[in-house]
Amino acid sequence: MTTLCIEFKQKIMKPEFENIPLKDTGTRFEIEFNGNFAFIDYRVMGSQIALNHTEADLLIAGTGAAAAVVEKTLHYIEDHQKKALPFCPYVFAFIKKNPEWKRIVDPRFKEYDQL
Repeated sequence: MTTLCIEFKQKIMKPEFENIPLKDTGTRFEIEFNGNFAFIDYRVMGSQIALNHTEADLLIAGTGAAAAVVEKTLHYIEDHQKKALPFCPYVFAFIKKNPEWKRIVDPRFKEYDQL
């Protein structure tokens, strides 16, 4: 008997953000939407990526752009076999609301048990 394993990556983001590429500048992950940016400032620390601050330009605030950049960033971290350190309150809340993402948070993260 053969078992087929299919990886399922749940999409939370709004459809209008799905095809927007995630850009890595070396200090931030960002997406551009209608000429405006949503981004996460980060720092690589060995096998961990510290997510420090999330922001969306005022003109796209409330559109789901911040959630989209978070989700794309979490996929990036998982695809690169890193662990997340969600210091940013927005990222922390996103993971808490979507607990399937806890799988990529480093268990040594101080507030891991609160996710």
